[in-house]
Amino acid sequence: MAAGGGNPGNVTQLLRRWSGGNREVLEELAPLVYNELRSLAASRLALERDGHTLQPTALIHEAYLRLVQLDSTDWHSRSHFFAVACRLMRQILVDHARRYRAAKRGGGHRVTLNEAISFASERGGMLLDLDEGLRELESFDERKAKLIELKYFGGLSSEEISQAMGISVSTIMRESRLAEAWLHNYLGQGAAQ
Repeated sequence: MAAGGGNPGNVTQLLRRWSGGNREVLEELAPLVYNELRSLAASRLALERDGHTLQPTALIHEAYLRLVQLDSTDWHSRSHFFAVACRLMRQILVDHARRYRAAKRGGGHRVTLNEAISFASERGGMLLDLDEGLRELESFDERKAKLIELKYFGGLSSEEISQAMGISVSTIMRESRLAEAWLHNYLGQGAAQ
């Protein structure tokens, strides 16, 4: 992730103080992480369907509200914070897509991994298919599901994922390929049904 908001060490120190129960540091933390959260939200929304009603500002505000409401989170680092933010943004986008699909009363066709990950504008329901696949993957391999989430929903590099998860870059690369292959197969089987 681009260093959009201040020294990563300062962010980590503030997060640790927050973990220690000092909620007053949120005022100091918010401006340091805001630009990076906005960039993350904008990049995720740029991949959504045309006419998406959720704006980056609304997405980051919703994610930030959920972050500050988390109780007893032990923030390990700046990367850990953005990994959690990434998961919350995914949940918000999935909830939004479910409401959109329900409003459109559309069917639930399956798609390929490449289609789902690209979030092409005419394929608004693919986020739900990908989320379903990630949930299935998570049920038997939580680490691989988290890798995909951080890579595609969070836009984190292999090095950032390595730091956030505490595993080597080579393991990230190998497990990402395995998870992508599994998801490709899962999504492809659904398309054949």
